[in-house]
Amino acid sequence: MSQNISSVDAEALYRAVLEQIRAAYGEAFGHPDEPGGAVLAGIYSGGAWLAERLARDLNAPGYGVVNVALHRDDYAKKGLHTQASPTSLPFDVNNRRILLVDDVLYTGRTVRAAINELYDYGRPASVELAVLADRGGRELPVAARFIGGVVDVRADATLVLARETIEAGGAQRFTFHTEARAD
Repeated sequence: MSQNISSVDAEALYRAVLEQIRAAYGEAFGHPDEPGGAVLAGIYSGGAWLAERLARDLNAPGYGVVNVALHRDDYAKKGLHTQASPTSLPFDVNNRRILLVDDVLYTGRTVRAAINELYDYGRPASVELAVLADRGGRELPVAARFIGGVVDVRADATLVLARETIEAGGAQRFTFHTEARAD
């Protein structure tokens, strides 16, 4: 079901992805070192926010953060983002089931860069993808196994995930908004 951006409920998309992952993986994130165990890795920055929250909601012992900056095909044009943090994977990548998490799937280029970065650290047993929003427009043969929803966004706009703290205990809420695309 496709949604227009003005009606996109990022929290509802998050709940949908969380339930899909729970149904597919069961308790695998609580036991990453056992056979069939899995680990979370979020693509900086929106995917990292999602991985952090998924780790908490799935009782995972932690999560990794993947910085794709050096593997992007537009690196020469855009350069390195000044606030980007380096890749941090608190687990051995070799022979792991990795659930790669991102906020928006569009062309597939960011996912390709993230997979290249993961392989710089070792050879996973498998990599699956979870996204909050799939906006179509693929340029590469990339598909997510877990999708919160499909959204319609104008080609000249970017879908941006934001998070805000909603109470003193640190609970957070996700929202989406669009920005003009800067090419």
